[in-house]
Amino acid sequence: MTQPVALISGCSSGIGRALADAFKGAGYRVFAAARKGADLEALSAAGFTAIKLDVNDAADIARASERLSAEAGRLDVLVNNAGYGAMGPLLDGGAEALRRQFETNVFSVIELTRACFPLLRASRGLVVNIGSVSGLLVTPFAGAYCASKAAVHALSDALRLELAPFSIDVMEVQPGAIASSFGANASAQAEQLIREDSPWWPLREGIRARARASQDRPTPADSFAAALLAQVRKTKRPRLLRIGNGSRALPLLARWLPAALRERVLLKRFGLDLRLD
Repeated sequence: MTQPVALISGCSSGIGRALADAFKGAGYRVFAAARKGADLEALSAAGFTAIKLDVNDAADIARASERLSAEAGRLDVLVNNAGYGAMGPLLDGGAEALRRQFETNVFSVIELTRACFPLLRASRGLVVNIGSVSGLLVTPFAGAYCASKAAVHALSDALRLELAPFSIDVMEVQPGAIASSFGANASAQAEQLIREDSPWWPLREGIRARARASQDRPTPADSFAAALLAQVRKTKRPRLLRIGNGSRALPLLARWLPAALRERVLLKRFGLDLRLD
């Protein structure tokens, strides 16, 4: 049988690297994508077909799809995993921070899938979009990130319908807390925005608490990857998959907890129950 092929973006660490390991262990030829040279070298040394891919670079996306076509001639699974969490008050970051967040977390999903469409069509493949429960339960100091993941949810639903005539499946995954470098990266993003002249300076510890929240009793990344792979290999795959600590409870809270009560809980949790006027 022909070896199945997977392209996974954002494989330098965390979820992406764990997924690359899981798919490789299941017999896939894994094109493991990353931006930095050192990460690409590590991926090559681990036995992956390392591929340079900055998901915000149109030329990189084009080269990646051309290489897949030339070297594999098929694509069975595309995992749109690359992303980051912009943390901090929306008005501090402004439109520019929001634009950067959407470029990576949203626009790249469409552009990479678009570039890979011919290969996915030929293989009757699967698109896996890594969303987040944050797209359902919106929290303060993560508005840009929550909005981007809500957009991934909407786009995944639309893509599923639009790709159905071509026998391409779309699965959205909404992780809860997964052990990765996401929290450290989010904290670094937050620190770039926290400044003394911000009206939210007195609430800086709440911003830092939100940046760390993704690592609250996290599920191991390899457990997440194994659970996702098991669903990918099923004949009848779920449209929506939730894995990890909080991935089931938080959507239920978002749906059933009265909005006023939910807001009071979040205000207190992130130190916003103060008066600064």
